[in-house]
Amino acid sequence: MPSMSTSAFLLQPPVLTPCARVEECLPALSFMAAVSVAKKSEQKGLCLILQAFVIAAAVTVLSASGTCEIAMAAMSPGTSSAAAAAASACKGKSQHSELASPPQPPVEQPGSFRDALFRSVQCDVPPDSRFDCAPEKLLSREDCWARGCCYVPVLPRSPARGQPWCFFPPSYPSYKMENLTATKIGYSARLTRDTPTFIPDDIMKLQLDMMFETEGRLHFRLTDPAHKRYEVPLGTPKTSNQASSTLYSVQLSPNPFGLVVLRKSNGRVLFNTTVAPLFYADQFLQVSTSLPSRFISGLGEHLTSLIVDVNWTKITLWNRDVAPVPSANLYGSHPFYLALEEDGLAHGVFLLNSNALDVILQPSPALTWRTTGGILDFYIFLGPDPKSVVRQYMDVIGYPFMPPYWGLGFHLCRWGYTSTNITREVVKNMTAALFPLDVQWNDLDYADARRDFTFSKGGFGDMPAMVRDFHRDGRRYVMIVDPGISSSSPPGSYKPYDEGLKRGVFILNATGQPLIGEGMDTRVWHAGKYNSGLFQVWPGPTAFPDFTNPETQQWWNEMVKDFHDQVPFDGMWIDMNEPSNFGDGSLHGCPINSLENPPYVPGVLGGSLKTRTICASSKQHLSSHYNLHNLYGLTEAVASHDALVKVRGKRPFVISRSTFAGHGRYAGHWTGDILSSWEHLYYTIPAMLLFNLYGVPLVGADICGFVGDTSEELCVRWMQLGAFYPFMRNHNDHRNKPQEPYVFSQEAQQAMRKALVLRYTLLPYLYTLFHKAHSAGETVARPLYLEFPEDPNTWTVDRQFMWGEGLLITPVLESGKMKVSGYFPSGTWYNLVAVSIAICPSSGSDAASVILSAELQWAEGSIIRSKGQWILLAAPLDTINVHVRAGYILPLQEPALTTTESREKGMALVVALTPDGVARGDLFWDDGEGLLTFEKGDYTQIFFLAKNGVLASEIVQLNSQVDGLLLKEATVLGVPSPPKHVLANGVPVLDFSYRTDTKILNIQLSLLMGEPFIITWS
Repeated sequence: MPSMSTSAFLLQPPVLTPCARVEECLPALSFMAAVSVAKKSEQKGLCLILQAFVIAAAVTVLSASGTCEIAMAAMSPGTSSAAAAAASACKGKSQHSELASPPQPPVEQPGSFRDALFRSVQCDVPPDSRFDCAPEKLLSREDCWARGCCYVPVLPRSPARGQPWCFFPPSYPSYKMENLTATKIGYSARLTRDTPTFIPDDIMKLQLDMMFETEGRLHFRLTDPAHKRYEVPLGTPKTSNQASSTLYSVQLSPNPFGLVVLRKSNGRVLFNTTVAPLFYADQFLQVSTSLPSRFISGLGEHLTSLIVDVNWTKITLWNRDVAPVPSANLYGSHPFYLALEEDGLAHGVFLLNSNALDVILQPSPALTWRTTGGILDFYIFLGPDPKSVVRQYMDVIGYPFMPPYWGLGFHLCRWGYTSTNITREVVKNMTAALFPLDVQWNDLDYADARRDFTFSKGGFGDMPAMVRDFHRDGRRYVMIVDPGISSSSPPGSYKPYDEGLKRGVFILNATGQPLIGEGMDTRVWHAGKYNSGLFQVWPGPTAFPDFTNPETQQWWNEMVKDFHDQVPFDGMWIDMNEPSNFGDGSLHGCPINSLENPPYVPGVLGGSLKTRTICASSKQHLSSHYNLHNLYGLTEAVASHDALVKVRGKRPFVISRSTFAGHGRYAGHWTGDILSSWEHLYYTIPAMLLFNLYGVPLVGADICGFVGDTSEELCVRWMQLGAFYPFMRNHNDHRNKPQEPYVFSQEAQQAMRKALVLRYTLLPYLYTLFHKAHSAGETVARPLYLEFPEDPNTWTVDRQFMWGEGLLITPVLESGKMKVSGYFPSGTWYNLVAVSIAICPSSGSDAASVILSAELQWAEGSIIRSKGQWILLAAPLDTINVHVRAGYILPLQEPALTTTESREKGMALVVALTPDGVARGDLFWDDGEGLLTFEKGDYTQIFFLAKNGVLASEIVQLNSQVDGLLLKEATVLGVPSPPKHVLANGVPVLDFSYRTDTKILNIQLSLLMGEPFIITWS
């Protein structure tokens, strides 16, 4: 065998030999041992240690002399009383012992004393460390024992809800490793299983491939060497040589097989599969690992806090159309988690598997992956800090796409804008009320008989003209597109179906015909559930495009182009793409087979894989829908992204409900049909933060809620929070009260306007954050622990969040509150307490010619110097607390009613000095919608640095888009004393002011952004 690499410590297979002395056996018991001591037997009272299981290797103890001493030495305060009694029975035994033969499992009938004693010791597993031996069904005690497992009922009133009654003993059989061989990029080995498990169709021989891909990324795969199995068609990076040095080391246990990943710097175990047996059957794959921490984020999409509960929590990943409720599998699947460790360290784990799966968390802490197909394809990211973990994950799944600048403005939609007249009136009302609005949307109301790629000649007969009018006023237009294509129109009357049928683009049923789903919904949401009702969502029976088929992608391109030739829309809103079906399976049912009824069904809502979606056995180009279901939304997003690029020749804008790992490369996401409630207002924050960790930074929730009537106070607070969603859209259901900003009282309107103007003022900073996400794998909205991982107080904070490194947002999330408590990590924070809005008529006379301007205001006492503490903040109804972090420079711009206008206005810098007088920042600027501007070098990038009374800019990259753009103001926070002189490029500046109460210097300027500048104050 080749010599072992220094980057991984791989143990040799153990040699099963007796211990010559007691001292030789003790080290084998130092990690963990399951010790079975038999009763005094007829063999002269021999006391036998049946088995000892160790993380690193298996050691069988055969020495009769000293057995009692080993047993006693292995006893710990937590050892069971039965084992202790058995050990004490050895005292005083005859000294004339003879060597025992290798231990065998007990052969007595169930219920014998020997069997009970063996089981009592083998089953003396701490309750929190028990791994379920009955995942697919409830078992009786006898059935559990028949599997060779332990059975310990949990008391009816036990707090450990979800704790298994039937669980694996430490000696449960698993695979053993053979033929460990060094490869160019790591190691490979064969795994074999001697006996089948209780799951049908075990794969008895496996291939292990372990790749040391980068310093911080370990990749290992378990596959079937005899048969090619389905693998997720996600392009991932390939390496030809192993990393020269790594942050991790690896240990392998040969028999039973186990893999342990440790952090080299401190020896901490990050991933350890020896805690439970490995299963690898055709439709059931399971691997468990210990966790070094209870602080875990990820495993979406679910209605959850930022940190998931490890107290016997089952998380199911199977994309489903359902309004978010606790414990339900929702629209997307992201089998990735980030784990926080001591000392600010972190690691991440990604299972590249798209089948229906469960993740079971238990309080030991530990985690079990349990999937219904595919392969086990793991990536482990060593960080060492949380930011690095997220970047390493994005290195695998892809960096986010760069959205168009207008996509960061305010979007407005409602299911119920039933005509162009109503839609136009909404835009007119927004303008008259002086609310910025960049993008107007329509739900399915626009479509003729609710069919894709059509518009109603009744209420939307002038839809093309309406969209052109929006464009003339500097706005954009987006409409909904559902994946279901109507199959009930007369032949020759509906091109999308006729052409799709001819070209074979639809998903097929078991007989080879297009699968037809139920496309009519006669239900109404009421009191938290659907009841019989009055409306349709889809146009009757529908067929589903198979986006894994290259012909489907070409057909989709043509359908998008045909419709765009009529209606020059700017983006696509793809909904119902889990895919959603208003029946179960299809109009004609689903066949009875193992794909529809697998041996294990994860905890999906409804209890069946076909519930409210299509048959799992449906046929797609790449594989069965059983394997591809969770990828449906992603594949539609890819097709829509590519179609917009081809049709418009500009940066695409796609918002999708269903997602999978890698989605952020192509589209954004909104969090679905949330309720208009304070509870759901809160849940939108962890949802936004988690999708940023998943590499989908363009994410937001329906502001003011989608389902149910909002209140004025709730909608004001939601608009304030929504002003800091990366994707900002107000949208609701047609059965609920209108919630456009202009329908509320003047006081509420002013508070909402203030929030919107603040967002538009911050857009250059937000756009720069998206550039960093696109080019460097960063997040936009981020949890506090990403910036302050060494402060454990930040780990569970999910009622606040940050934009990049420089802004901390603390919204009000409860009714009737005029104060809010926020956590401030150690450092200096400047409170942006108000925005003053000036409304100035321009040369025109109508509402569209109004100019908005914003002046950032700072109040006395607005500086927080925190040592890491909670602070109570004033939060009147018109205010959301936003704090600028010392050490950062934020680029701003004068707001306007659209980004088309605002991009031409003057810019400003907010310079937040540290106590040492230092700050830095940057600006990314391009045309706002061109394709691949960063990749082509067609952009401007400027770095800013403030130090020792000097603010300077450095032009890193320059293009013409910055021509004529002026820096009109610099606001310097934390200037300790009044300056006597201010110079800009050596020329005295006369228009500056300084406030002694707030320590703020304000400088009025007129400098070209495209030229380097130096501003000094003395």
